[in-house]
Order: sequence, then C-alpha cells, then structure tokens
Amino acid sequence: MGTAVSEVKTEFQESSADLKVESVPLSHVSIELGHLYMEDIAEGEAAIRGAFAAVAPWVRAAQSPRAIGCDKSSVRMSTCFLIDDYFSRFSSPAEVIPLVVSAAEGEGLRIDYLARESACAQTRDNRPAELVLGRLVTEPVVGTTGSRPPLTETGWLTNGQRSPSASRGEAMAKRKPWQPPRESARRRHSIFVDVELWDDHEGHRTWSCPMLAAVWQLMRLGLLREQGRSVLVPQDLSGSWPDSWDELPAITRLDRGAAAFAAYTTLSALSPRFLPVELAVRTILSQFAGDSTVLAEAQARATRDGMRLPAELADRVRYIFVTPGQTDPA
Repeated sequence: MGTAVSEVKTEFQESSADLKVESVPLSHVSIELGHLYMEDIAEGEAAIRGAFAAVAPWVRAAQSPRAIGCDKSSVRMSTCFLIDDYFSRFSSPAEVIPLVVSAAEGEGLRIDYLARESACAQTRDNRPAELVLGRLVTEPVVGTTGSRPPLTETGWLTNGQRSPSASRGEAMAKRKPWQPPRESARRRHSIFVDVELWDDHEGHRTWSCPMLAAVWQLMRLGLLREQGRSVLVPQDLSGSWPDSWDELPAITRLDRGAAAFAAYTTLSALSPRFLPVELAVRTILSQFAGDSTVLAEAQARATRDGMRLPAELADRVRYIFVTPGQTDPA
C-alpha cells in the first residue's frame, strides 16, 4: 500500500547479545487528537467535528516548548489519530478517513499520522501486543505463596496485592479476618487497580482496550523492538484509500512534511470517558521492562534535544481530558 517513511537513522549494538538495534527518528512530543469509537463516527461529520472542536483549543495551548518540558525555543511535534477497527468495523477507509480528516481540518487541526487499532494487536508481520506482554514484569507481593497462576495464564495485571483468598484447607481451619487489596505505591491510602489484558473465547484471544492503548503509547514513544528491529514503521499511501481496513498500512503518514511519528513524550487529548482506560494503561506501563539499550539511547537523545525525561515511562505520557462543549483552556 505504500513505502516506509520513518527510515532508520542509526544502528547500535546491544553488548549483552551482540544484537543490532535500530534507532528511530524522534519528535519532542506526539499529540493524539482525540479518540472515537466506530459508533461515534457513524453519527456523521457533525458529531466528529464536535469532538475535534472540544480538544482543538486545548491542543493548541499545550504545544509550547514550556508546556512539554523542553528548554529549546522550538520543538518537533507530530499529531496522530487512532481509528478503532479492532472491536468493530464500520464502512471503509475510503469513506471514513476523508470524513475524519475533513472534520479535523474544519477545527484547525492537522492529522499527520493515522493508525489502525487492530495493528496494535497484530499485522501480517508483527504481533505488538504479544511483544508487550512478554516484557511485563509483575511486582512480587510479600506474603504470597505463588498459588495464583502467572500473568501469562490469567491475563490479569494489578498494581499491588489482591485480597487474599482462602484455600479449601484454610477454610476448614480457623477463619482469618478479611483483608483489603493494597496498592504497592500507595500514599497512605490505596487506589487498587486490576486490569484484564485479554479474554479467550473458543480459542480466539481478544486483547482488551487498555492493553491495546498501552501498546499504542509505547509505539508513540518509539520503544518497541522485535529482535532489534523497529515495530510498525509509518508508510506513505500510494494511490487512493482502500476499501478494506486490512489493506490500510498500520500507520499511514498523511503529511509528508510531518515531524517523526514517535517522540520522547506523548500527549493525548481525550474525552473523560477514557480516564479509567488510561489509568489501566499507566498500570501496564509501570510494569513494562523496556530494552535497556533503547531506553538509554532515548534518554541521551532527549538530553541533547533539551528534554528532561522522567525515569518512569508512565510519566512520559500526558493527558488532557475535556468534555465536548468545554472549549476554553483558560
């Protein structure tokens, strides 16, 4: 469908395995211009434009170097939009994408990159969700016996210790008082989160919205590698929009003059209905063990580019939650 546009700039060696690891171009910030479900798009251009109208002034206000934590007078920014083609399919790219792009432009917004949510799960050549799952390192919980199956079997990830459940043998013995779940990094009181990463039905795995959203954030941070190679490189579209979503590149560059898709930090302007999902995303990111060489290279490049990156990946992801109709960033 197109040719790759985010060409690899350099290669560097991972000393532990003598593996060549690709380096990707990086902007200072990747800005997500809202997110819509297919049922939102089905409501038509007026509804889509209303969603963009809600986020537009907030996005513009957040684009200054100071707002994104950059010491330089000018920064590299790119914008993106994620199409929900995983949980439901509506119409075709040929009908939907021009509608979305036109609605954004009508509110003074430019979409540089358009991505398919299904590509966060898998494409013909990549399985990003499985790649992220393989790098999740759960926190050991003091006092547990190891009786609970591992994350790779249960599909559930938590930010702390679940309420203990008594075994049959324990139930026959003296009953212990109920204990509440506890957040690992609590500040006196817990905000306990237990995230379902997928479900299985008749042998088919369906990844959850939080899991795919975490993959999406890691893609935008430029931190995913498969055997040292970049995952899901943006492409330019050659010809007209296809009639099938599966024929669309995983990430399509709409503006050939756009800054790099991936960035040191991300900013997502979203409706408040996504706040629970993004809390789950932060839980996943907090337990993602990225490639140490890739992380070190990003940190060094950010320093040269005037960015002070937080050590925690979850803190490199920022949000603006705005309700449609609330258009005053002041």
